[in-house]
Amino acid sequence: MSKAILLEVMNNALRSVAEQMSATMVRSSYSTIVKEMMDCSSAIFDSEGRLLAEGANIPIHLNCLGPCLNTVLTKFFSREQMHPGDIILTNHPYAGGESLGSHHTKDIIMIAPIFYEDAELVGFSVTMLHHRDIGGTWTGDSWTVEIWQEGLLVEPVKLYDRGVRNEAVWKIILNNTRAPRDMKGDLMAQISGCNIGSKGFNQIISKYGLELVKDTIDELLSYSERLTRAEIESIPDGVYTHEESILDDGYQGGPYTLKLSVIVEGSEITFDYTGTAPQIKGPINSPLSATISATYYTMRCLTNPTIPTNQGCHRPVRVIAPSGTLVNCTMPNGCFQRMVTDHILVDLIMGAMSNAIPGKVMADSCGNIYDFCSAVNLETHPRGGEVNHRQYWGEIVPGGLGARPVKDGLTIMSCHVTNCPIPPLEAQEIEAPMLFLERSILPDSAGAGMFRGGFAQKRKWKIVGDEGQFFHTSQKSKIPPQGLFDGKPGKSGKWIINEGTSEEKILDFAMGDVIFLKYGDTVTCITASGGGYGNSFRRNPEMVLSDVKQQLISIESAKKEYGVVINPITLEIDLNATKKLRD
Repeated sequence: MSKAILLEVMNNALRSVAEQMSATMVRSSYSTIVKEMMDCSSAIFDSEGRLLAEGANIPIHLNCLGPCLNTVLTKFFSREQMHPGDIILTNHPYAGGESLGSHHTKDIIMIAPIFYEDAELVGFSVTMLHHRDIGGTWTGDSWTVEIWQEGLLVEPVKLYDRGVRNEAVWKIILNNTRAPRDMKGDLMAQISGCNIGSKGFNQIISKYGLELVKDTIDELLSYSERLTRAEIESIPDGVYTHEESILDDGYQGGPYTLKLSVIVEGSEITFDYTGTAPQIKGPINSPLSATISATYYTMRCLTNPTIPTNQGCHRPVRVIAPSGTLVNCTMPNGCFQRMVTDHILVDLIMGAMSNAIPGKVMADSCGNIYDFCSAVNLETHPRGGEVNHRQYWGEIVPGGLGARPVKDGLTIMSCHVTNCPIPPLEAQEIEAPMLFLERSILPDSAGAGMFRGGFAQKRKWKIVGDEGQFFHTSQKSKIPPQGLFDGKPGKSGKWIINEGTSEEKILDFAMGDVIFLKYGDTVTCITASGGGYGNSFRRNPEMVLSDVKQQLISIESAKKEYGVVINPITLEIDLNATKKLRD
């Protein structure tokens, strides 16, 4: 077998194992956020802690697994203290004194050392899964001000020691959740994912031999490094800067500035967040591991997508994030809603790199939009399931993505570092006492441009249990997603309680306190839409006409935003009037 073929075979074999790990968790989990939204991740590392392959699930998870593994190996368990059958568990964002653990308390990480023939440590099988509830002040954790309010904190501990479960740790976890059934099922799913990873990696070694696998892995990582360096070398040397702002942290604080300098020097690139605001009271602080993940994700978006994803991709990339800031928080600040900040980091990097590689970046997207509802199913309004049982539902709400240099932005898609599928409405209605009344695309909402942004989504649901509790995050409710190169901004989002009634209440802030709901109350979400790319008067008139025919934009908007005049009766373009208007 030639060297090139062997590299390709090994890369796909490792990636297949990582994908099987994620598939196992999705297919065997209990909670809807995993089985429908795939909010879990997996990766395989070698014995040195180098990333070999990862499952293509949640980008924000993936690049925190390596730093967490390194923290465990250097500060908690040496390799000599690990044995076949061990599984180490942690959910502590500040494990080891730095924010290089889990991203937030609901994301539990499991690390299983892989031993070949139960003798030699050859790698690690690592999973992360978002659990429905981990205790804390309230299950949504939207208004915490310190990490202890965000739930149970578990520094790295052996959940399994030589294959024997630590019942004390097991009971502590199950006794500190409002959803013990789901927690138990999802923990077992996560354990199964680790076991699949260990089994799969051992099968690769058995097939090809340990020494050949080690040598091929070294070359595979070097191959990814060479390709990544070549991509960086294609970017003009220089310092590229950009700023973004966060106006609201849930406590009406702000604005908070995010600053970035991207330094390109030959085949190396540095992302320097010096000048970013200090960490803040609200729970939107980003741990260093999350900041690194968002940075690596965006870097991958700007480089060749066929490069094998492994440690080699990271070698030419450096991240500087000063401690005690919004992008590298420290104890005891909360970080449960770190995704608010991490989504903006993607826009921040895209904005900086637009000056260097305009043909590869995209306009701003809808950002992090999240809602969480818990409701009680009482005898007064039974809807199946247990009576007097509190049910929980949370969803990352998809909106409009930013326009791209040669394509429109995607509509109703999970944005950037989340990458979650859209769950069926029926699954949500089965899971909790809620009834959906509307899910639709909002016409005329996309940021206009030569390529327009993705459209906003409107969705509306009603509480059909006796009582409910609701919270939301939506950072783009005050600052709409911006366009690029004369592209126009998208529309900002908002939430409405009891829309169209005398009790209507508009929630136009980014994140707020818990809203208490009663039977019959409705919640309407209007997401943000994507920004446009390029001058909208340069958009192909046929593309504008197509949007009009699909009722995505109105005839009036076609004329006002794009300079395209369309006959309302024949739905044909008036070429002369269009040319005159555009000139």
